[in-house]
Amino acid sequence: MPSALEIARAATMKPITEIAEDIGIPPWLVRQYGEHVAKIDLKAISELADRPKAKYVVVTAITPTPLGEGKTTTTVGLGQAMRHIGRKATISIRQASMGPTFGIKGGAAGGGYSQVVPFETLNLHLTGDMHAVTAAHNMLSAMLDNHLYQGNKLGIDPHNITWKRVLDVNDRALRNIVIGLGAAADGVPRQTGFDITAASEVMAVLALSTSLHDMRARLGRIVVGYTASGDPVTAEQLKRSGAMTVIMRDAIMPNLLQTLENTPVIVHAGPFGNIAHGNSSVVGDLIGIRTGDFLITEAGFGADMGAERFFNIKCRVSGLTPDAAVVVATVRALKAHSGRHKIVAGKPLPPDLLAENPEEVHIGGVNLRKQIENVRAHGVTPVVAINAMPGDFPSEHAAIAEIAASMGVRSAVSTHFADGGRGAAELAAAVAEAAEQPTDFSFIYPSEASLREKIETLAARIYGADGVDYSPVAARQLDGYERNGFGTLPVCVAKTPLSLSHDPALKGAPTGWRLPVREVRASVGAGFVYPICGDMRTMPGLASSSAAERIDIDENGEIVGLS
Repeated sequence: MPSALEIARAATMKPITEIAEDIGIPPWLVRQYGEHVAKIDLKAISELADRPKAKYVVVTAITPTPLGEGKTTTTVGLGQAMRHIGRKATISIRQASMGPTFGIKGGAAGGGYSQVVPFETLNLHLTGDMHAVTAAHNMLSAMLDNHLYQGNKLGIDPHNITWKRVLDVNDRALRNIVIGLGAAADGVPRQTGFDITAASEVMAVLALSTSLHDMRARLGRIVVGYTASGDPVTAEQLKRSGAMTVIMRDAIMPNLLQTLENTPVIVHAGPFGNIAHGNSSVVGDLIGIRTGDFLITEAGFGADMGAERFFNIKCRVSGLTPDAAVVVATVRALKAHSGRHKIVAGKPLPPDLLAENPEEVHIGGVNLRKQIENVRAHGVTPVVAINAMPGDFPSEHAAIAEIAASMGVRSAVSTHFADGGRGAAELAAAVAEAAEQPTDFSFIYPSEASLREKIETLAARIYGADGVDYSPVAARQLDGYERNGFGTLPVCVAKTPLSLSHDPALKGAPTGWRLPVREVRASVGAGFVYPICGDMRTMPGLASSSAAERIDIDENGEIVGLS
């Protein structure tokens, strides 16, 4: 089979103006970036408001292996497949971070014959939104340190500054640094560090804003640190949020691309799924929901993570409610959840994992059962997508279908990677049928619940924990956030994506454990509080062998090695 890049280069793309026209976006709302990429003016939200709403479908997954289970590919394949059953779909996904693109995971365009094009543009810079986030974030960082240097009139405690700097590169050496060394004019020395841009609160603000002015207000609410008495200090107090908004003015407009089969794709924002809420933008969905029969979006990692945040954070902001959810499952991941295999990113799959063994699929199927329950806990109808991969056996696909049937859930084998939209036609039909069922969507906790109550609800009902243990630091932080008026915010638990628990070694659906909260941070501008459980990294490092070593240009100046 050709590589993803080779397939993408063979694609017959339509001019992006035709894609916009196909979904009813008039030319005066389309800002072209070349022939095949455009931004959509936010005026489209109001101009399309009288049109019927599409069915809203979120694609999530079982707890993934380090290799991922093909959610983006399934999202793209499902969107393409809708045309094969006589329906019209728009797809909404996140933008790729160049950290993973040049690391191990690769890009975020999908794969095989279910991908978004132009491939190189999507995975490398796109329209510069990622760089706008980086610039806006770091300008606030610079102004914060300048405020300290100029006399610190706001009384910021230098030992309680929470705002770091960001960079869209995996670089472990920047996790902890000391700045301000040198002469007195070089600044106030203090310890700080870098996060990756996708983990920036500015990125989460971009994803959750409903308008330019809403983004301006959210940027102003960003808390950069605290005074000695524990009072928060905001970007608005530093008088920097207006300038940040100016930097982000074009970035808030969603990007329009297409799939290999010319299905429209809105690509916008890229918050990480293990630190932030891991979903594409609200404004992208507010536009996409008026452009066809279905709007198909994707949430990061498993249903306990991205989908839970989609339901309880994104839907709370957008006011949109889902009609169905797709839970992507693979044979290899369910076998891994049997606890008998170890999958390591960048290394070949264990030989025993590739042997036919439907019994292991059934054993690991406890994870699929739990993730189906997590979707249903929000009143949403799930559909299991059996993402077929080379080397799978029919008996193993049958085992997944049996697990779904035992839960009263529709399922379909999908070969979209190899066959494009027609390979997901059965899945599309199942999703269309599920989306017609009445829904009883609800948030899993009310806004007025305390932060501890919200954390403990997620721990018990979504993760399966017996309880929550707070470190003394986390307990003090929670008390401070409640005192400062942040208690009504939703929570976004930062934990490993490789287990329902905080421990990546606990596979399946572990029981008899407690969730340890070691630290709690407040993303007040984005609008959530995030407890940190386990050893979470907001700046990834590079592996011993990364994708960057294989990416180059050939003698014709064409990119090679991008995946």
